[in-house]
This record gives sequence, structure tokens and C-alpha cells, in this order.
Amino acid sequence: MPEAQAPTPRRTNWTNLLFFTLTPLASLVLVPLHIRMNGFSWGLLAFFLACFALSNLSITCGYHRYFAHRSYEVHPFVRWLYIIIGSGAFQGSALAWATDHRRHHREVDTDADPYSINKGFWYAHLGWILLHEDPKHSHLRCPDLEKDRWILWQHKHYPWIATFVGFLLPGLAAWAIGLGFWAGVIFGGALRIVASNHSTFLINSACHYFGRRPYTDSNTARDSFIMAILTFGEGYHNFHHMFQADYRNGVRWYHWDPTKWWIRSLSLVGLASKLKRVSKEDILKAKLQMEEKFLIAKGASSEYVAALKLKVVEAQARARHLREEAKRLKAQMRTSLQGSAAVAKITQLKADYRKATEDFQTAYAAWLAYQRAFQHARIR
Repeated sequence: MPEAQAPTPRRTNWTNLLFFTLTPLASLVLVPLHIRMNGFSWGLLAFFLACFALSNLSITCGYHRYFAHRSYEVHPFVRWLYIIIGSGAFQGSALAWATDHRRHHREVDTDADPYSINKGFWYAHLGWILLHEDPKHSHLRCPDLEKDRWILWQHKHYPWIATFVGFLLPGLAAWAIGLGFWAGVIFGGALRIVASNHSTFLINSACHYFGRRPYTDSNTARDSFIMAILTFGEGYHNFHHMFQADYRNGVRWYHWDPTKWWIRSLSLVGLASKLKRVSKEDILKAKLQMEEKFLIAKGASSEYVAALKLKVVEAQARARHLREEAKRLKAQMRTSLQGSAAVAKITQLKADYRKATEDFQTAYAAWLAYQRAFQHARIR
């Protein structure tokens, strides 16, 4: 048999290496120098935070959840803003970013994953960017995005757009509000780019290294509240890898997910639509599956655990069926006169739904109680 050929070493990307070396060094030197010469002001801090938020949201809302996953539709003007402001984050064009990210989901944790955590924390965080793309992957793109003329325009002229939006525009904005041009270039440009980049890179590294896996253990993605704070809601990464089409990462209303709130706000004013959401039933099913595996691995009775889980699933399914049936009958009543019989049917369905909901809550409470008791070694 012929010997397998060794993989071709990837060449250093000197442009990226210089950029990701010089921008932190420039920030370390210029930020304290500017403060020493001109003093600190809360307005300067507010300007930096505003630029940081705009930059990160253009990546999380635009590059990630819109362009890479198409988890919602957006008004053309907002899409254009995502393209323009996202350029200033210096994370590549939307086409290149989405190409890499879709491949990450498709090939997660394999050698074909562009930022596989299995190649090391720092490789996943930054190292992969400092190397040229493997030629065998360089032709893989996103056919849907290649039909967008603005996406192609940004990809073609990316270095010039990024330089203008990333450095010159913050400088002009800071000059216009009285902070000074160089304050804008330093704080809204260099320092913001460093902070924005490394907060995004934490999703590729820390979110595959720290935290819990409540929905799937088929990959290394993890949920972490701390990472969610640092990454504008992207820290609920285990959920995202399980349900990547969902526009939310933090599925609970109280989960810290500014990206989700921004998208939802756009929808309320008519600038976003078709927000994709995974059903509560599918989310709970995945969660129960993981909890069942944990309990059995710790020595719980597989038959007893399966019976408890089945009660939860069946109760939830019945409640969902009754809710949908009541909605269907209401819709029929709006288009036809069905008299008191339909009203009585709907009233009965509502009563049955309330009972089914109570049954579900009781079954789920029993499931949770068993987990708590087992984990505290009260079950032998």
C-alpha cells in the first residue's frame, strides 16, 4: 500500500501576524500616553463602549446569526449596516467569516474544523488566523451569500472598507463630538478592535473549553454565563451547536443575550422578521436526554429513569396537542359560524389543557426531585 502523504504545512499569514501583534502593542502604548497628555473623561469611556458594542453586535447579530446561520430575515438597510460596520471589526469579510463558521459547525472538533479546540486553546483562539487557509478548503464558499452583490462588493474591497470604518470613521466621529480625532482612532479604533476581536475569539476557544453541556455531548461546545457576558450572549454555545438555526443563544428570557434582544427589538419595529425558534419540546427533549445519560452513568436505574422521562415527554406532548387543537378551533370560528357546540368544545379543550399542563409540571418536578436526590446520594 502506498504511504499516506503527510499534510502540507500551512504557511504563516504575515499580514494577520503583523496586525494582531501591532494593534495590541499600539493600544498598550497609545492609550496610557493619550490619557497622560489629555486626561481621562467619562465621555471617552462612553465613546469606547459605544464603538465596542456596535462592533460586537455587527458580528454577533450580522456576521454570525444572520449571514452564517440565516436565523432571521432583516431589512436591506440593516443588512447593509451589518456589512459596513462589521468590516470595521477586522475579522474578515462577511463571506469569508460565514464560510469558516459554517465549516466549523459542519466539521466541529475534526481536523477540517478551521478552529478546532482539539488543536489547542490558543490555536482555536488566535493561532488559526495566523496561518494561511489550507488550499483544499479555499474554494468552499457560501452559494447563498455569493448571490448578494453587497456581500461580493465588501469581499472584493474589504481592506479599504475595514480601514475606513475601523480607524478613520471613529476618528471623525470623535472629532465631531469634541473628543478629538486621535482619541477616536486610538479608543474607537485600535483599542476597540483588540477588545472586540478577543471577545469574539473567546467563542472559538473558551466556549469550547469551559462550562456545561446541558443539551449535547456530541461536540466540545459549552454553555457559560461568564462567557455570555463577555461575548454579547454567545456564551450559551452548547445550546447553539445543538440548535444552530435558533436566533437565540440564551433561550431563557433572563439569559444574558444582548444579541437576541437586539434582533427581537428589530422585529418589533418591522426591521426583522421570520425569527427562527426551536420548540420548547425539542429543547426539553435534548435536555432530558443529557440528564438521563448522566443519571445512568452515575448508577441510576435505567428503567426507572426512562419511565420518569417518558411521563414528562408524554405529558408535554399532550399539553402541546391540546393547545394546538384549541387554536385550530378558534381559527375555524373566525371564518365560520359554528354555534355553541364549538364554544363548548373550546372550553373543554382549555380545561383539558390546564390539566395536561399540571400533569407535565408534576412529572417534571418528579424528574428534578429524583435528580437532586440522586446527586445528594439519597438514593441507593
